[in-house]
Amino acid sequence: MSTSYIISQVFTIAMYAFLAVSYVVKKRRSILIISTISIILNALAYVFLQAWTGLAVCGIVFARNIYSFWDYYKYGEQEKHSTRDIVVLVATILGLIAVAIPTYDGILSLMSVFGAALYNYSIWQKSPMAYKALGIPTCILWIAYNAFVHSFFGVVLEGVLLIASTYGLVKALKAPKKHKRKK
Repeated sequence: MSTSYIISQVFTIAMYAFLAVSYVVKKRRSILIISTISIILNALAYVFLQAWTGLAVCGIVFARNIYSFWDYYKYGEQEKHSTRDIVVLVATILGLIAVAIPTYDGILSLMSVFGAALYNYSIWQKSPMAYKALGIPTCILWIAYNAFVHSFFGVVLEGVLLIASTYGLVKALKAPKKHKRKK
């Protein structure tokens, strides 16, 4: 095992720790800050793994988070999608496609692109059920990419997220539906 590989795995563990914290904080501002730190740590892990598609994907996701900061401070929390939101979703997907072209290293190198695109679409939905349902294939794609770049802790910790996503979805599907009483 090389020093670069060990350093990459340390950054990977730190990234997943921050990602886990981002799922339990309640304020959107805190989520944005913590998830941005997670993206930076993920990018550093991919530098040490020489996983260039993953690194490029982190760049696009980082840019999306910077936009999210700006949008949050300029417009606040919004329930409905604006034209701006649609443009950012499309621009993010196109950005992911654009970075995939020069970094392409076989079909497995694209798993990070597909995973990031699916994740972006799931959070764009603003629906906890859509987020949970799409979390499962998103985790599977990231497991495949982490296996491709030989990130042991990436595979293991993404596997933990897969179990958590599956559990969350099953729990949500089994939850009794709340009906409003007619007056």
